[in-house]
Amino acid sequence: MRGSTLGVVATVLAASLLLSGCSGAATAGTTASGEPTELRLGYFDNLTHAPALVGIGNGFLQDALGDTTLNAQAFGAGPAAIEALSAGAIDAAYVGPSPAVNTFVQSAGQSAVIVAGATVGGAALVVRAGIDSPADLAGTIIASPQLGNTQDVALRSWLEGEGFATSTTGGGDVTVAPTDNARALTLFQSGQIDGAWLPEPWVSRLVLEADATVLVDEASLWDNGDFPTTVLLVGADFNRDHPETVRALLAGHTASVAWLTEHPEEAADVINAKLTADTGKPLSDAVIDRALGGLRFTNDPLAGTFPLSHREAVAAGTAKDGDLNGLFDLTLLNGVLAEAGGAPISAAGLGTE
Repeated sequence: MRGSTLGVVATVLAASLLLSGCSGAATAGTTASGEPTELRLGYFDNLTHAPALVGIGNGFLQDALGDTTLNAQAFGAGPAAIEALSAGAIDAAYVGPSPAVNTFVQSAGQSAVIVAGATVGGAALVVRAGIDSPADLAGTIIASPQLGNTQDVALRSWLEGEGFATSTTGGGDVTVAPTDNARALTLFQSGQIDGAWLPEPWVSRLVLEADATVLVDEASLWDNGDFPTTVLLVGADFNRDHPETVRALLAGHTASVAWLTEHPEEAADVINAKLTADTGKPLSDAVIDRALGGLRFTNDPLAGTFPLSHREAVAAGTAKDGDLNGLFDLTLLNGVLAEAGGAPISAAGLGTE
């Protein structure tokens, strides 16, 4: 080991993006300098995507992009966002490490590159009353957000380390049930699942709204408690062909990360306003305060953790083995940071910096 209805809506959204993706990629306008008139960005309505929520809500991303219009679209989980990116329906996305690695490996490095980190921490296994130790999980049903997403891999890997067999098609000593986060909460409340490995704010929602308890905080499995939950991924062709737009995106992203770091007291209100605009329902103060307490926002993707995470995904049967060299392109990020007097960030030998 290492150191529902909403579900249907998400599926329909992903499908519509895929259907529109090819034509959108072919007809996107460009300026006289060759830069696009629009940047299409994917993100999730999770607190682990706070840099995106704040970047959109406070206008940091649009301000940095200038005349390029930001078109931001919410997704339910990483694999769905990756499908849209691969289809040309979006140009960049905030996603978890596992989907980012999967698309890179499956395309032999041709699909996308990670250009920045975003969030560290904020994922855990929460369970019902009566489950007090790993041994109590035998025969249970545990949810994860989506097959192959970052929390799904973490759950399967941890279960294997505890001696439990799982399957990507169901069954095993513990049944892992990929389930939309909101539906996981409903299923847990009705007793149809026994627990879930989720990102924030869903961990805090199950604890505070459904009387779940934390069995495993993922931070406890990593050196210094640091593990990436969100990175910023850009299509490889877009990154190559539109460096000025990617640089502007990164300027807005780093401004968002800096604001979150410098304004923790204001962060909850800004994030909640964006969540309310997207979903129609704000988080309670108790949930958002608890959730933000376990998150750290950073431009560093923690590149050195990726080989281990990838090995675990391969062992869990959710990823193909492959070379990660070239996964990161931090050149533009480090240029933006240097202009602000910041220190460079390492690609850990897995790309350019």
